[in-house]
Amino acid sequence: MATQKTSKIILGIDPGTIVMGYGLIEVKGNAITLLEMDVLKPGKVTDGYKKLQLIYNTVSGLIIKYKPDVFAIEAPFFGKNVQSMLKLGRAQGVAIAAAMRHGLDVTEYSPKKVKQSITGNGNADKEQVLKMLQRLLQFGDAPKYFDASDALAVAVCHHFQSNSLLGDTSKKANGWDDFIKKNPGRVK
Repeated sequence: MATQKTSKIILGIDPGTIVMGYGLIEVKGNAITLLEMDVLKPGKVTDGYKKLQLIYNTVSGLIIKYKPDVFAIEAPFFGKNVQSMLKLGRAQGVAIAAAMRHGLDVTEYSPKKVKQSITGNGNADKEQVLKMLQRLLQFGDAPKYFDASDALAVAVCHHFQSNSLLGDTSKKANGWDDFIKKNPGRVK
């Protein structure tokens, strides 16, 4: 008889080509434990494709190391700089591809949804989100980059959303075919 898993590990990602944040939590019952929170900074890598490869390899490495059950990622916000949006979209796509390659369900959350879920205010600033995460997960030192706490917030948001009375209201994709069906306007 197979034993039922009593915990769930969630990997949250705040995508970016300059700084990509990641956060992992483990959920046992109602207890949430911080496993790891950090950033990937490609630094001196100037080749855009090498940065994408580094993102893919880092996400894959985290998946292999922690064996998360779920992958949650922050959706890009729409800015005015088209080149920045293109780079951010590529970083997000590569991270999603790594998760899907490892068979993980992918859930995407808007920045406003993440802030609302963590603080109760969709317009909260990064400092407010960090302070609430510190209370929820009981850690003291603030990370050097908000990208790390933003990624952690995505993971915690997913936990809250998947356990809400309303159920998960975000878009989930179970493979590329399902993603294309649910997002016809995003495929060119």
